[in-house]
Amino acid sequence: MTTLLSFAALFLSIFLVQMGSGSLGPLDALSGSVLGFTTEEIGLLGSAHFFGFFLGCYITPRLVGDIGHSRTFAAAAAIGAIGALLHPVLEGPVYWAFLRVLTGLAIAAAYTVIESWLQAKTENQNRGRVYGLFRVVDLIGAVSAQGMIAILEPASYAAYNIVAMFCCICLLPLALTQRAAPKTPDAPRLHPIKALLLSPTAIMGVVVAGVTSASFRMVGPVYGVENELGQGQIAIFLASGMLGGIAAQYPIGWTADKTDRRMVLLMLSIIAAVTCLGIGYLVEPGNAAMIYLAAFVFGTTAFPIYSVSAAYANDFAEPDFMVELSAALIFFFSLGAIVSPAISAWLIALAGANAMFVFMAGVHLLLVAFTLFRMTRRAGAEPRAPYRYLPRTSMILGRLARGSDGNGKGEGKHKD
Repeated sequence: MTTLLSFAALFLSIFLVQMGSGSLGPLDALSGSVLGFTTEEIGLLGSAHFFGFFLGCYITPRLVGDIGHSRTFAAAAAIGAIGALLHPVLEGPVYWAFLRVLTGLAIAAAYTVIESWLQAKTENQNRGRVYGLFRVVDLIGAVSAQGMIAILEPASYAAYNIVAMFCCICLLPLALTQRAAPKTPDAPRLHPIKALLLSPTAIMGVVVAGVTSASFRMVGPVYGVENELGQGQIAIFLASGMLGGIAAQYPIGWTADKTDRRMVLLMLSIIAAVTCLGIGYLVEPGNAAMIYLAAFVFGTTAFPIYSVSAAYANDFAEPDFMVELSAALIFFFSLGAIVSPAISAWLIALAGANAMFVFMAGVHLLLVAFTLFRMTRRAGAEPRAPYRYLPRTSMILGRLARGSDGNGKGEGKHKD
């Protein structure tokens, strides 16, 4: 307990970062609608966010090596606050897309610093508890951020000032803590081709997870507006999807540890596709209760796909490649997340709001077909490590998660 309390500053920073980052995407979508942005332009904002996110994941470990954890985190917070504050000043989709690259980079950098700090300061015997608490704090922050959408006025100075406030406040816990910053870890190498050859099914699952997660989070508010939901109802809609993902973690994890993980991917993808088609063709506009329920079911099936895919990829990986594999998974997730908001928004403009869920249904059916094809090519791997929920937050998280089941070697290499 003493060890966990000693990390209180880091966990509080995680919560505050999530509050700011989790509310900015939906706020931008609603603000863009108010300001007259086209649906395609709103989708561009989501794509820009994940482009910046990938840049941040890739360059931050090297930046930490040059200037240290504290300075990197301070720079990330400053960039994030600037990106939020300039939204009401520089109105226009092109300006906002650039600002979203900045905020995406800042969010990834902040998570990289915090997770690197946690990994370096956690002892092997406490690693599982620290990682578990990290997951809880991250999830609470994510759901709470969706609730913020109910009270933030779109396209207002006050709303973006509140987001910027979280970017600034997240500095305080680390600035006031008496714990010394850790030694700098080596940056993970990026080997996407090696990861793709290791498990094509897992990589396909990760890409699909990026496509569906980014579409729901970044373009979901547009779907809500088009389906006659009020601002508070859109917040409930987004939160319902995330709560579904949270509720599914334990039963999906238990199932994934007991059977061929490709069968779990098939089950999740089939149900997700059916749910998306049901939302697209059966749910009537304005029927808020049905939309909430459908979003919850969607979350229970679509959101665990990343973690199941990551677990399946790790079943094939050698111990000395697992950290690099985690970095490669973030790379492929980012590829899907970068393209999907723009595609979803274009489809909504072309064929109506329900086209977003029809698109996601098609992506899941593609995963079903690919998984069935791969099952004819080789036998599945026996689960070698327990399923773990993996937030898609940075390339460093694999180091902390790796030791949480007691099978990893724990600490990575460090340098002065």
